[in-house]
Amino acid sequence: MKILIIGGNGTIGKPVVAHFKEQNEVLIAGRSSGDITVDIANSNSISKMFQKIGNVDAIICIAGEAKWANFNELEEEDYHIGLNSKLMGQVNLVRIGQNYLNTGGSITLSTGILADDPVVKTTSAAMVNGGIHSFVMAVALEIENNIRVNVVSSGMVEDAYEKYRDYFPGHNPIPMKKVINGYVRSVNGKGNGEIIRIYD
Repeated sequence: MKILIIGGNGTIGKPVVAHFKEQNEVLIAGRSSGDITVDIANSNSISKMFQKIGNVDAIICIAGEAKWANFNELEEEDYHIGLNSKLMGQVNLVRIGQNYLNTGGSITLSTGILADDPVVKTTSAAMVNGGIHSFVMAVALEIENNIRVNVVSSGMVEDAYEKYRDYFPGHNPIPMKKVINGYVRSVNGKGNGEIIRIYD
């Protein structure tokens, strides 16, 4: 398969790329590095990326940002960071990317445990993650050409434990192998409209 991985140079992206490269052709897209650059917060940038690379068999997005801050410190524009990047960025990847997927292809988005189990300072991020979950379940009912759309929602991964552990007291770090398997399940399985939760 020819697989496009957006965010393939990140903490989760690198091991996911390494796994899929074993038996597939993998293209890495990132905001500042990779085989091709893309800003998912800009739909024109997404369109230009697909025009350059052409058709693929699978799209995986492990990218998107949202503002972390106390609720009373968040201004309206702070919410738009997550809305424009992680939410609409991934929505636009589906909206535009479906036209560059071979029949029977798949699109895998990424969220996280905050959608179901938020912690402090994550009002914006949790809201965005929950929105993506609802979007995936709904779009799966309508998307054509036997295309499947799923989302992988992981807890705090082991590789990010030192950086984020103070935000997630008592949470069990998720082994990267489990996270990789979530993406494998989405790409190689037959599920559609699934929220693949990896929380424990």
